[in-house]
Parts: sequence; structure tokens; C-alpha cells
Amino acid sequence: MNRILLDQGLPRSAAAALREAGWDAVHVCDLGMSQSSDSSILDFARVHGRTLVTLDADFHALLSVANDSGPSVIRIRQEGLKGLELATLLLAIWPRIETQVQRGAMVTVTGKTIRLRNLPLIPNDEHKSS
Repeated sequence: MNRILLDQGLPRSAAAALREAGWDAVHVCDLGMSQSSDSSILDFARVHGRTLVTLDADFHALLSVANDSGPSVIRIRQEGLKGLELATLLLAIWPRIETQVQRGAMVTVTGKTIRLRNLPLIPNDEHKSS
């Protein structure tokens, strides 16, 4: 099952639309996390096995700096999407990104492209010193 956490700034109605499609989707506001820090939201997604969907580039930066292997984060670079539009977008792109998201990925979605980067960005064996 697709376990999604929608960040602040995204329409809450998208979670309901995704649930109607059979997904396990929640919005940070529904969890009382609307004022939570980005790192707290990222930790929640990690602990609960959820893919975070956001408009915010900070989550990709946090994953990069920490060289974390998850959780997966999908950054939507399309402002003003209504709930049903966002749900439709996620449903449409999911078959193309699902495998990478399940393994750990940073995904950026624009109106024309989908960019994927596997996590961690630098494999752990490259960090080992000789």
C-alpha cells in the first residue's frame, strides 16, 4: 500500500482523494503537525514508513546533508494545484517512480519532468576511510 504524508502547503483534500483511490494518505494538519519543524516531519515520515510529498526544497536539502537513505520525498514544483489535481498527478506518476520511492529516493516533479535521485546520495561504502 502507498503510505503518503502530505506536507503543509498542499491541499488537505488531496489526502481524501488518495484514500478514495486506496492509498494510505494523511496530511500533517490531520496529525496536529502543522507547526512542526521540517526535521520533525521528516522523522515522522521515516518512523511511520511514509513517503513525504511537499512543495518545500528544504526536505531534499536535509536528506542530502545527512546523507540519509530515507524517507523518500516527492517535491512538487507546481504551485496552486487543487486537491483532486494533486491526487491525480500522484496517481499518474506513481507507476514511473514507485520502485525508486520504495528503495529511497528524492523525486522532483515539474509540469514537464520527473527527476529521481536514489538515496543515499553517496553510498555508505564511499564514506569509509582507508
